[in-house]
Amino acid sequence: MPAVFVLIWSTGFIVAKFGLPYAPPLTFLAIRYLLSILCFLMWIAIARASWPGTRSQWLHLAATGVLMHAGYLGGVWVAVKAGMGSGLAALIVGLQPVLTALWVSWMASGTSGPAGTRVSPRQWLGLALGLAGLLLVVSRKFGAGVEVTVLTLTATFIALFSITAGTLYQKRFVLPCDVRTANAVQLAAALLVTLPLTALETEPIQWNLYFTGAMAWSVLALTLGGSSLLYILIQRGAATAVTSLLYLVPPTTALMAWVLFDELITTSTVLGTALTAIGVFLVVRAARPSIKARLDL
Repeated sequence: MPAVFVLIWSTGFIVAKFGLPYAPPLTFLAIRYLLSILCFLMWIAIARASWPGTRSQWLHLAATGVLMHAGYLGGVWVAVKAGMGSGLAALIVGLQPVLTALWVSWMASGTSGPAGTRVSPRQWLGLALGLAGLLLVVSRKFGAGVEVTVLTLTATFIALFSITAGTLYQKRFVLPCDVRTANAVQLAAALLVTLPLTALETEPIQWNLYFTGAMAWSVLALTLGGSSLLYILIQRGAATAVTSLLYLVPPTTALMAWVLFDELITTSTVLGTALTAIGVFLVVRAARPSIKARLDL
């Protein structure tokens, strides 16, 4: 299941690049959220799935929806629309395992017992390699067009911190419940946050085959498939496995972008992506016992 999730997740950056020439980013996402909610509601009605039983669970699900959908997707799609390549966006957001591992290790350092462990020298080495790889890629692109600007970097880092905070928040506060109703609540919260922001966008939607295909994949594969798998994996305590595999997303996305959009892959891009992947691997590998101990509680 984690491997299938990562393969689906990698296509999200490609879909953003594929569909955004024909629609503004937040408007696209608002339509995606609305269609996804309708699909989940039909699924819920057919299956007679149960809704969360307490008000607090509704609020916790809403909070994760704002972070993991509105914040994460909104940041990525705004950055890609503004000119950032799919591969670079995936690389920056791919630092999420580093933030997760360091946060869990830091939190565990204040506990006693086998779960407690401080950030190790290997983790600091991994963090340094990951940041060095990212800086290598970004520095080569800064000033060369619109790919790396204050706007695109701000948007991607908002996405990075949103997906990291959302994952940790969901595991900490959201009790196990039906994945269909949970997704419906999360998407509704994301829609409420995103919809008012669409008023800032003036670009019209071009209703063509490319837009329709991107929207269909976004709803059916990424939301109903990918988001549901992510929710299940976090609830089942498999977040460690997902985090361990996420460092494969940036190179996979970069390869897809090269094939589909002819995005240039230079020696510095390959070297920087490799350094980042090695850094993420070292951080996650060293932190795996503490991550498993705390996330599997």
